[in-house]
Amino acid sequence: MPSTTFLNLNEDKRKKVVQSLLLEFSNHSVSDAQVARIVKEAGIARGAFYKYFNDLQDAYAYLYQQAMVEIHKKITNSSQILSAEEYRKQIKDFLDAVNGSPYQDLIRLHFQVNESLVKPSHTKAPQPKDSREWGVMVLSHEAIKESLQTPEKEKQIIERCYEAIRLLTQKA
Repeated sequence: MPSTTFLNLNEDKRKKVVQSLLLEFSNHSVSDAQVARIVKEAGIARGAFYKYFNDLQDAYAYLYQQAMVEIHKKITNSSQILSAEEYRKQIKDFLDAVNGSPYQDLIRLHFQVNESLVKPSHTKAPQPKDSREWGVMVLSHEAIKESLQTPEKEKQIIERCYEAIRLLTQKA
């Protein structure tokens, strides 16, 4: 995660660095990203980048986490098991929040390539409370991933996920 030096930058400079990270990671996988392009775009020295972040993976993890926080702000969070309809709505709300957002290309590239490149310790996924919640989480994330990769099939993917979650969440 970013250093306190980065977090203490003035807002304009911090935003310029974040915009440079977003540009780089929206157009290049983590393995193809270059510090040189980031620092050139941000107008900072290469050494400054390494004062702010340990490496490219660290910078990517920070940016991706910021994107997830921003996108999830628009989605109702609940500490209880929801109905299948509510889960379907959350999936649709998430996809709507991603599509057209500044993070759209970042998140699409994340699911296409970067998800398998980023060290698990660099991601902060919520931990399910039980098997049912784990199943819903896996199904929801897979539906989101598929929908972002094949947007023309979004409706069918969400409906298939809804049916699976409905079966998983119905009372025995």
